[in-house]
Amino acid sequence: MGANASTDHATSNGYNKHTFVYGSSHGKTSQVIEFHSSARWKAHFDASKGTSKLMVVDFTASWCGPCKLMEPMINDLATKCTDIEFIKIDVDELEDVAKTFGVEAMPTFLLIKNGIVVDKVVGAKKDELQKKIELHHN
Repeated sequence: MGANASTDHATSNGYNKHTFVYGSSHGKTSQVIEFHSSARWKAHFDASKGTSKLMVVDFTASWCGPCKLMEPMINDLATKCTDIEFIKIDVDELEDVAKTFGVEAMPTFLLIKNGIVVDKVVGAKKDELQKKIELHHN
């Protein structure tokens, strides 16, 4: 079994696509979009209001242990559910975005469709998050 590798790819849109490769024998990649600019996030969020595509926003922090526990699951879901957009926002980096959505604990996962928060999971609750993603997927 190969080692896991992780890389960030800067894009011209001002956000990063995080590619996580599961061991060399698997060859799967996960696309989780990481925003590092409030303005870029706002533009992306505003554009999402015109689509019914499910967006799962992971509000996280580099110091958050439970957030790190959830990361492999999020990467796995992003690999399997390519019709869902997975987004990662560091609350220390984009405090204003976290405040806009009332995020008070990490991890917080918001499920958004058409620019509207349709569900929320607070904490490292893998089963609850999985069920809510399945519920709102279609």
